[in-house]
Amino acid sequence: MEGLLQLFEDNIRNLNLFPTKDLLLLAVSGGVDSVVLCELCDLAGYQFVIAHGNFQLRGEESHRDEQFVQSLAERYGVRLFVNRFDTADYVVRHKVSVQVAARELRYQWFEALRIQLSVETQRAVWIVTAHHADDNIETVLMNFFKGTGVSGMRGMMPKANKIIRPLLFARKQELVDFAVEKELRFVEDSSNESDKYSRNFIRHRVIPLLRERYPAAPENILADIERFRDIEWLYQEAVASHKKNLLEERGNEVYIPVLKLSGLRPFRAVLFEIIKAYGFTAKQTDDAVDLLHAETGKYIRSSSHRLLRHRKWLVIAPLQTDSSGMILIKEGEAEVVFGGGRLCLSVERVDSEAARLSAAADTAFLDAGNIQFPLILRRWKEGDYFYPLGMEKKKKLARFFIDRKLSLTEKEKIWVLEMNKKIIWVVGQRIDNRFKVAPGTKTVLKISLKV
Repeated sequence: MEGLLQLFEDNIRNLNLFPTKDLLLLAVSGGVDSVVLCELCDLAGYQFVIAHGNFQLRGEESHRDEQFVQSLAERYGVRLFVNRFDTADYVVRHKVSVQVAARELRYQWFEALRIQLSVETQRAVWIVTAHHADDNIETVLMNFFKGTGVSGMRGMMPKANKIIRPLLFARKQELVDFAVEKELRFVEDSSNESDKYSRNFIRHRVIPLLRERYPAAPENILADIERFRDIEWLYQEAVASHKKNLLEERGNEVYIPVLKLSGLRPFRAVLFEIIKAYGFTAKQTDDAVDLLHAETGKYIRSSSHRLLRHRKWLVIAPLQTDSSGMILIKEGEAEVVFGGGRLCLSVERVDSEAARLSAAADTAFLDAGNIQFPLILRRWKEGDYFYPLGMEKKKKLARFFIDRKLSLTEKEKIWVLEMNKKIIWVVGQRIDNRFKVAPGTKTVLKISLKV
């Protein structure tokens, strides 16, 4: 099994995974894969430390694994870092599965530890995991069934940012054979036998069934992984080109021209690649396509964004998370910070004609003699109305926004300034005609919006 060491070193060198002088942070569970990883790194002469996450989910067995990894670190004479996670609490607080919780907890910790070690040692540090070829086969199958698209078909990459997976070339049995040959001790995780976890279900049930009909299925999948890596590179190049031609950024919103998008082939794939970056899933692609033929105002949501049809555009906008409460403005306050920016207030003696003719949407000039404090700053709501500057009749804000051709996301950002249940300014849009500066005005309340 000396051949495995040579293949290991060749793989690292050929893929340029890391310079041999760098420090490796090995993620070690105590299972056969991570134990073999430690042995190979030691034999190759790489400098490494060990990190072990105890998720405290298997009682005494979790404690046993931690003790075993401690003895492993002592054997190699390297530093050991252990973190005991409250995984069950994380599952409840973040409403995720146990597998997701464990993955997020360990990688967050690994990255924090990597940064800490890099500062301490003044060296480049890499997070190294023991994922192997069979893990990658399982990952690709899970991605296929979950519908992750082209990127899921290339599986785990040997190098992703600061994470290195130098064993992806090796099959599981090769690692087991190496451990037996070297008489390496390791521990078994009893949860690996439970089919309630997706990966175990794929490993124990799906792959054996596939091999009954297609004996070379695992080997063929591994070959396909290599092909899909090249395909994905070409695919992403094409997608990036389409994005460059399609997307128009306006502040924190992204505008996509419907007609231009509809003319692409294949537009569904391009649309999915655009929206998935904003939390939309593959299952929502059909709903997104339907928006191309929908009326203005129709939208779908992800956990963080809205995809909205607005006239000739699809608009991707963050979900509004600002408080919808009211802000009380007392007399004498010079500045008020709110979800839409900052209001600056001052009472001035200003030439009334200049103030009255001011067309700046972000500044309101109001007759101070007609203003009574306190004022209320709040979000607009259905049913609100005011008398737009220059008009003697009232108009509902909803109609006012339609006339101004505001999108749904633009309307959601609108705040109003209210006095005695009367709207005196639709902030950033227009003042109420009843409170305008008149020829007899002596003092002016100037309110400026800063965003």
